[in-house]
Amino acid sequence: MDNCIFCKIINREIPSDIVYEDDKIIAFKDVNPVAPVHVLIIPKEHIASAMDITEENAPVVAHIFNTAKKIAEIMGIEKSGFRIVNNCGENAGQTVFHMHFHLIGGKTLLWP
Repeated sequence: MDNCIFCKIINREIPSDIVYEDDKIIAFKDVNPVAPVHVLIIPKEHIASAMDITEENAPVVAHIFNTAKKIAEIMGIEKSGFRIVNNCGENAGQTVFHMHFHLIGGKTLLWP
């Protein structure tokens, strides 16, 4: 997507603080963190939301969750714990329509 901010980050058109990258995904620090550790994990393939997951692109979601533990280790929160969140759609709070997962930790998290 030409105007997708996350696609621009993937293509290095917008700078970001990247903490992990491989051929399928990229993870970078959120510019508006809600906790000491707040990393966004996104597929490099543009998938608008969880509602756009198909049999063909579903493996990248498994890869994201499998890699989240490695990112938690990189960020030093693997033992203290973390949360993985995906907002799907406007009413859920999705503001960027490129599927992404928030990895949040570094403090005691409360539930809304």
